[in-house]
Amino acid sequence: MTDPTYLSLGLPPTASPLAVVRAAVRALHPDTRAVCGLRTARKRFYRQMLCAHAARQAAGDSLTG
Repeated sequence: MTDPTYLSLGLPPTASPLAVVRAAVRALHPDTRAVCGLRTARKRFYRQMLCAHAARQAAGDSLTG
C-alpha cells in the first residue's frame, strides 16, 4: 500500500529522487519549513516520501495518484 501523502504529490513512478524531495518540500507549509525545531520531523517526512517512491517503483505501479 502506498502512502496517501506520497500519492498527493502527484509524481510519476519515473520521477527522480530529487523531484520527490522537491515536491515534498513544496507540500509542507512555509511555517513548518521555517521552524528549526522541526528539522528532524521534516527529514523523517522526506525519507518516508523517498521510501514510498522506491516501493512504488519496485512494484511497477503506473498510477499517477
